[in-house]
Amino acid sequence: MIKLDILERGTQKLEQEINKQFPNAKTIRMDVDTVTKKNSHEEILNKFKNENIDILIGTQMVVKGHHFPNVTLVGVIAADSSLNIDDYRANERTFQILTQVAGRAGRENLQGKVIIQSYNPENFSIQCAKEQNYEKFYETEIALRKELKYPPFCDIIVVNFNSEQQKEIQNVSGWVYNYLNKNLNQKEFKIFKPMPAPIDKIQNKLRWRIIIKGNMSEQVNIILNQCLREIYSKNLKDTKVAIDVNPNNMC
Repeated sequence: MIKLDILERGTQKLEQEINKQFPNAKTIRMDVDTVTKKNSHEEILNKFKNENIDILIGTQMVVKGHHFPNVTLVGVIAADSSLNIDDYRANERTFQILTQVAGRAGRENLQGKVIIQSYNPENFSIQCAKEQNYEKFYETEIALRKELKYPPFCDIIVVNFNSEQQKEIQNVSGWVYNYLNKNLNQKEFKIFKPMPAPIDKIQNKLRWRIIIKGNMSEQVNIILNQCLREIYSKNLKDTKVAIDVNPNNMC
């Protein structure tokens, strides 16, 4: 039995190619398009387990916490795509996903094999995942974060802006940037200029952000809350502002 896992969009195209390469194999796909109904997630997994389906094609949702006793092969497509995301947790997430998906193969009596496709196979997170070397990954990653002043050695504060109005979002983010520069100690905090977020538009809403690096404190919390109060006192037409400390998602 074969299990293919893809970590990004393109599962439909992958399914078409697999059907060409393995015309006699039974396949099933699990992604955002196929799990829209209630309990559809469980239904797909049960079909894969119980209906002699040969190949499961899916996104990251197939990785965690599932036991497939007859899976002998796991393939990961574009394993390093998550490394290109502007997020200090990119290495950690890549290592985590790869070690999790690798654990789906050979879970019982059958021997398992994992094939990883990568454009950057020498990256330490991919190498450590290949070796299943958790200690080496931790030591490398923690040294890198210390050098770059990332958590846990520093806090990352993200001020997020959301608006349909280009001019307003630029004006509001510019005002907040100037306020923060005036009220935060610039020797203790590095404040980056407002820029569009990596995913700069969702559902016709523009997304901008300001990133601040420094150590969070009660005094900083007071300054940030005062900033929010002042910006909302201006009766914004459309723009929403939110602040997140060490966010789980930097996109």
